[in-house]
Amino acid sequence: MTSVFGLFDLSGRTAVVTGGGGSLGGAVSLGLAQAGARVIVIDISLENAQTVVNSISAAGGTAHAFAADLSTEAVVEDIFAKIDQIAPIDILVNAVAARYDRFPPDEYPIEEWDKAISSDLTSFFLTSRATAQRMIKAGKGGSIINFGSIAGVSALGRGSVAYGAAKGGVIQMTRDCSFAWAKHNIRVNSILPCQFINSGWTSFINDPAHATLVNRVKSGIPLGRLGEPQEMVGPVLFLASDAASMVTGIAMPVDGGNLAMNAGGSIDW
Repeated sequence: MTSVFGLFDLSGRTAVVTGGGGSLGGAVSLGLAQAGARVIVIDISLENAQTVVNSISAAGGTAHAFAADLSTEAVVEDIFAKIDQIAPIDILVNAVAARYDRFPPDEYPIEEWDKAISSDLTSFFLTSRATAQRMIKAGKGGSIINFGSIAGVSALGRGSVAYGAAKGGVIQMTRDCSFAWAKHNIRVNSILPCQFINSGWTSFINDPAHATLVNRVKSGIPLGRLGEPQEMVGPVLFLASDAASMVTGIAMPVDGGNLAMNAGGSIDW
């Protein structure tokens, strides 16, 4: 009898991870490699991408690093032409999380709005389109996984209007693409993280001046803590693998229960 764990085996497959040099993208890249995939790590910082690739290589995996700002069509086409020289794409994980400045909606500068939408939505569309074109031509299907956010389905405030709009767009784009590409056996899903530990949140947690913010964020997560980067690996591996062969078009919260909790709710009567 074949082990059920074989459903999660990605041996012989190639995964592209955008934003792969970040906290979540890096953890996911390493996890995909541990599951057997060749991983192509793309990040705006070549140094960060190469650090992740070095970790994968040290663990016995195969990986390649590229640096690119994926918010423009010409750059995406150039990068994907280079990937074509390596291997066909079986899995795409869009994990770009661009840093952005925060403003109230009534004061939001249009140039900052354009920057956020380009990085956190347009780049997802361009890479998804380029991947789907190749998957359709190859005729083998595949999996595309887009990182949305709890901010895409509920308001975080704190100057997050452009980020929330971008992530809401990612979620809807995922649904539309899953519908359009299902006939090609291309599954398209999104993941909705809450706040996860990264360099920014680590600095806030360690700074007493930000204690009110940190406690407020934790109060919105029923599990009572921020996520750890490695906790994104399991959900991504599931969606990337044959274990999710009948799963497409979903928006999967990985949020410690945040979206299950009504803002006015409590466990006390």
